[in-house]
Amino acid sequence: MEFREEGEVEPVSPTGQYFNSSILSVAILAVLEFELPINDSQALSLLQDVFLPINPRFSSIMVSDNVDQKKQWKRVEVKLEDHVHVPIFPSKMSPESYDEYFDDYISNIAAEKLPQNRPLWEIHILKYPTSHAAGTLIFKLHHALGDGYSLMGALLSCLQSAQNPSVPLTFPSLKSSGPQTTHKTKIVSQFFSSVFQTVSDFSWSILKSNFVEDDRTPIRSGEDGVEFRPITLSTLTFSIDEIKLIKNKLGVTTNDVIAGIIFLGTRIYMQGVTKKSSNEHCTALVLLNTRNIEGYMPIKEMIEPNNDEMSWGNQFGFLHVSMPKSTEISNPLDFVWEAHKIIKKKRSSAAGYLTSWLLDVLKKFRGPEGAARYIHGTLKNSSMTISNMIGPVEQMALANQPVCGFYYMVVGPPQCLTITALSYMGKLRVAFGAEKGFIDSHKLKASMQNAFRVILEASYQIPPAKAA
Repeated sequence: MEFREEGEVEPVSPTGQYFNSSILSVAILAVLEFELPINDSQALSLLQDVFLPINPRFSSIMVSDNVDQKKQWKRVEVKLEDHVHVPIFPSKMSPESYDEYFDDYISNIAAEKLPQNRPLWEIHILKYPTSHAAGTLIFKLHHALGDGYSLMGALLSCLQSAQNPSVPLTFPSLKSSGPQTTHKTKIVSQFFSSVFQTVSDFSWSILKSNFVEDDRTPIRSGEDGVEFRPITLSTLTFSIDEIKLIKNKLGVTTNDVIAGIIFLGTRIYMQGVTKKSSNEHCTALVLLNTRNIEGYMPIKEMIEPNNDEMSWGNQFGFLHVSMPKSTEISNPLDFVWEAHKIIKKKRSSAAGYLTSWLLDVLKKFRGPEGAARYIHGTLKNSSMTISNMIGPVEQMALANQPVCGFYYMVVGPPQCLTITALSYMGKLRVAFGAEKGFIDSHKLKASMQNAFRVILEASYQIPPAKAA
C-alpha cells in the first residue's frame, strides 16, 4: 500500500463533498461493547500501527484548492491525543445509573460536529459498566471518509476472531437463495418492467426531493433544523434464527422481514400517539450498497486505484419505500409481504444511477452545495432512513478483549428518526436514533418488540413457502 507524504493531496469524491458541506454533515457512530473492563493502555499504539495505515484519509483533512475551490484530501500530521476521548463519570455507581450517563454522553457526541482542522474521526473509551457491557468503545467517523461498507471494512480489519486470532472473521453469505429464471419471454417482460419502474421511481424521486413531503406525524415533525437537535439512541436485539424462520415461512428475504417489522412497529407506535396516523403517508429511505459483492473484501484490495467495483468510498443508493397503511392491512404478515413486493420492484429499477447522474449535473451547474441541497431535501421530505449491514458470525476481539455487542448509527441527517440494523453472533441489533423530546424511545422500542412478536407468531400459523 502506497502512502502519500505529508502535504500531498488527492481529490475528494463528489459524495464526500456532499456529506461534508454547509448543507449536510453526516457521521457514523460504531459502538463496540466489551465483556471485560477496557484496558486502554494500547489504544494509541493500535491507532498508530493498525488504524491509520488502513487508508490515507484517516490522516488527512479536507481543504479547498486555491485555484478552483475543489475539495481535496491533504495529508497532515495526526496528533492521536486529539482524537481519543476518555470521559470521567462518578465512581462506584450501578450499571443502571451508568446507562443514563452513557445515553447522555452518546447523545452529546452525536450532536457535535467533527472539527474540520484535523482528520475526520475520533474514538471515545467509556470504562464504566452499563447493563449491556463492562466497557464501551465508540468510533465516530465522518461519512465523507466512506460509506458503511468501507468504514465497516476498516473497523473489522482492526479486529480478530476471539477464539483464534490467526483465523479471519467469517460472515453470512450475501448470495441470493432465490430461483434464477432465464426464459426469454420472462427476460423481455422484466426488461420492459424495469424500464417502466426506472421512469416511475426517478420521477417520484425528483418530486419527493423538491415538492412532495410526507405527512407530519409522530415520527416526522417536518420542522427545519431537526439535524441539529439532540437524539436518544436505543437498541433492541432479535434472534437471527427467528428472523430466518419468518423469512423461510414467507418466502422472502431477510431484508424484507426486517423492513416489515420496522414498518409494523412504526405504525403501532404512531397509532399509540394519535389514531389518525394509521392512514398518514410515510416514506422510508432504504439504503442499498450498489457494489456487486458477496461479502467484505481485504482493505488492501478495496483501496486499489484500478478496482472500480470494490473501491473505497461512498457507493450506495436510496430506495423510496412507502410504508403500508394500517387501514389497508389486516394481517401483520402483509407488512412483510408488502415490503417484499415494493423492494423487489425498486431493486429492478435503475433510478439510483439516474439520481447519481442528476447529482453530477447539479454539481456541474450549482456546485457541490447544490447537490448537497438536493440530498438534504430527499432526506427532509421523508419520514426516516433504514440501513442494515452484516457483521461477523463468530465473536471478535480487539487487542484480545472480547466484543460482546456491536451496533452503529448514522447521525446528522435532517430526520427525526433513523434506524439501523447489524447482525453479529447470531443476533440482529436494531438501533434507533430518535429526536429527544419528540419521539418516545421507550414506547417506540416496545412497539417494535410487539411487531416482531405478532409477525413471528403469525408466521407459525402458515406452512413453509413453496419453491417457485
